[in-house]
Amino acid sequence: MNAEETPARRGVFVDLSPLRESRAFARLWLGGAITGIGGQMTIVAVGLQVYDLTASTFAVSLVGVVALVPMILFGLYGGMLADAFDRRTVALTAAIVTWVSTAVIAVLAWTGSEAVWPLYLLTTINAVSTTVVGTTRQAILPRLLPARLLPSAAALSGISIGIMVTVGPALAGVLVASVGFRWTYTIDVILFVAAFLGIASLPKILPEDGVSRLPGLRSLADGWTFLRTAPNIRMTFIVDIIAMTFGNPRVLYPAVGTLLLGGGAITVGVLTAAGAVGALLSSLVSGPLGRIDRQGLAIERAIVVYGLAIAAFGGILAWVTLSDGAPRPAAGANIPAIVLASIALAVAGAADNVSAIFRMTMLQAAVPDAVRGRLQGLFTVVVTGGPRVGDLYIGLAASALALWIPPLAGGLLVAVLVWALVRGQGAFRRYDARTPTP
Repeated sequence: MNAEETPARRGVFVDLSPLRESRAFARLWLGGAITGIGGQMTIVAVGLQVYDLTASTFAVSLVGVVALVPMILFGLYGGMLADAFDRRTVALTAAIVTWVSTAVIAVLAWTGSEAVWPLYLLTTINAVSTTVVGTTRQAILPRLLPARLLPSAAALSGISIGIMVTVGPALAGVLVASVGFRWTYTIDVILFVAAFLGIASLPKILPEDGVSRLPGLRSLADGWTFLRTAPNIRMTFIVDIIAMTFGNPRVLYPAVGTLLLGGGAITVGVLTAAGAVGALLSSLVSGPLGRIDRQGLAIERAIVVYGLAIAAFGGILAWVTLSDGAPRPAAGANIPAIVLASIALAVAGAADNVSAIFRMTMLQAAVPDAVRGRLQGLFTVVVTGGPRVGDLYIGLAASALALWIPPLAGGLLVAVLVWALVRGQGAFRRYDARTPTP
């Protein structure tokens, strides 16, 4: 069976062939999904704890902003390490750092610390090491699977992310409200053991040209040189930066749950999980995506839908602000508004996941293995760094204006900018998966 025949025989539901054909991929996928649940719990819990200590949305936004520069630097360096050394060893070392930083956050919670700066420091370390793990894991996948299964593997990654961000935030909201921050962080520490099982069971994955010395600036320069000659890959980075910078309202959720929609921590968990529900559902019915060859065009349309959905979320917040005179939480949770906001975020999550599936597939199929780690490092920095820049934009705009203005204006800006940019680069819209070109 050749690659062209495989898509035609895919059904509506996600293709599970990667899990059947590669036990190493299956263990890595399962371990990552379990670990990610705990990681998302901690992300939400830290945001809630910072807001609880400061009552400031801007302070919550700084959790991501402080980590931005170190995460970019180590994301790039992690990609260079993945191209120079055994990728299994790189991922395992970074996972240990992630586990230790999470354990220290749990210890601080058990000791009753009320200082905010350790949370900034430890979440920065956590974000840096998580970025290196993610970069290396994605660079590993094309070595575990044949090219024909990469779109299916990307869809399965969407399912794992959907599970992480659906179950994790929901659990965080319930756990913080019921047993507090200490047990929430401790459960993450326990769940992280699954990451070690998934990574440690991998075979050695050495560079195709053999292990080299510690990479330096020349290695990074080679990666940038390749990117300058890869307009299609470069465009996937640009459109995602736009979407995540102007269209990611996650830092608003604590204030929205406390001041606008009511429901507190549980509402925060519901809103955070809503996008993941959309991502999960879109991955479960991702079979037809394997038959789409015009992947650049699909990315453009998915991100435009994403921007419009975020704008709809902002519109719902505006409607509540202008029509609901009773302050929250005194008036109780606004259930209809929470449901509508969750639907808008679910649509956004589904659209973002479709975009991610095609962007990941293009990167893994069109980039040669010799520079895949470095390009994957750039990809990971974009995916995780863009939202942190967005955190700053959303935090400042919400503090200066109103909670509903940043998502409404930002979502519309995302849709317009991406539509215009992609139409200005015809080659990206014509990208054909049957003949992948970077």
